[in-house]
Amino acid sequence: MAHSPVSLLLDFLFPPRCPLCRAYVETRGTLCAACRQMVLRPHRLALPPALAAIVHEAWAVAPYHEGLQPVIRALKYGRKRALLPAFHTLLAAGLPLLRADFAVPVPLHAARERERGFNQAEAIFHAYLAAQQIPILRALARTRPTPPLYGLAPHERKAALRGAFALAEPIAIRGRHILLIDDILTTGATLTACAHLLKKGGAARIDLLVLASDHA
Repeated sequence: MAHSPVSLLLDFLFPPRCPLCRAYVETRGTLCAACRQMVLRPHRLALPPALAAIVHEAWAVAPYHEGLQPVIRALKYGRKRALLPAFHTLLAAGLPLLRADFAVPVPLHAARERERGFNQAEAIFHAYLAAQQIPILRALARTRPTPPLYGLAPHERKAALRGAFALAEPIAIRGRHILLIDDILTTGATLTACAHLLKKGGAARIDLLVLASDHA
């Protein structure tokens, strides 16, 4: 693929580096071979009980805290969309063939998505899903902003998420095989709330795919 004169000049003045270790790389935004080998650990997830009761199968591509945390945070909070090729490469190399009728991203509140400019789950997975011919369906909506959940007790997380999501496409998911997608799985509170709503809406099967998680 030919590079534009502007991109060639940028690469000359500011050579691309691996976003994790800062080693020089050939393509801007991609991980070096050593970091890719270090973080690429596709694995089935052992889910928290409330989520395991709803989800049939769950996968992650890499660890979070000792893996992709800095680059995921840079994408979400620093809006570093140039990092997306690194995620797309990991997904293409690390995941088995998955099947579903629709992929449903965990939604952002409309104000947060306008501020960020994108939904990170969609941005991370769209190329992989297109290759698998799984269409993205925005079947869930976030009805109100929610506070950060880290540091909250389980009952506080549950209270913070109560009523925070709604079905946006209830007819479309009935009897369907749904792949719920998000960037990370940490406590599982948000994904449990979303999966519960999809199940209540009539989804026949719900699988889960996240980019990174420390659950093994």
